[in-house]
Amino acid sequence: MGDILGKLGELLLSSIPAIFCLLIVWAAYRSIVYTRLQQVLAERQALTEGAIERAREEIAAAEERTSEYERRVREARAQIFQVQEAHSRRTMEERNNALAEAREKADAMIKSARAALEEEVLSAKSSLEKQTDSLADEIIDIVLRPVAVGGS
Repeated sequence: MGDILGKLGELLLSSIPAIFCLLIVWAAYRSIVYTRLQQVLAERQALTEGAIERAREEIAAAEERTSEYERRVREARAQIFQVQEAHSRRTMEERNNALAEAREKADAMIKSARAALEEEVLSAKSSLEKQTDSLADEIIDIVLRPVAVGGS
């Protein structure tokens, strides 16, 4: 066992330069590569986060522009609807006015036709009354004449 411990001691003594070299390499790696690598990774992280933040801002701006566009489209549609509604109202008013005017003309024509009809009826009645008197006289003459002719 003493032999093993002696060999182990020799192995440790012979590994000291290797351990020392390993520590130097580790320190050089740490100071040269690792710190620079950490800086580059931090820069990349910052750039990535910055790019993500810019992308979020651009998305928010695009959403704002989209909502503005949609608002304008809604306003334009509402305005078009109002114009159409006003046009429809004007058309209905014109139609109603034309109907009212036609009704007034028709009423006036009916009144004048009734008045003319009443005048015709009155003139026909007066004509008939005149004719009835003359017809009555003729009928009486006709009815009474044979009697007068037969009695003479």
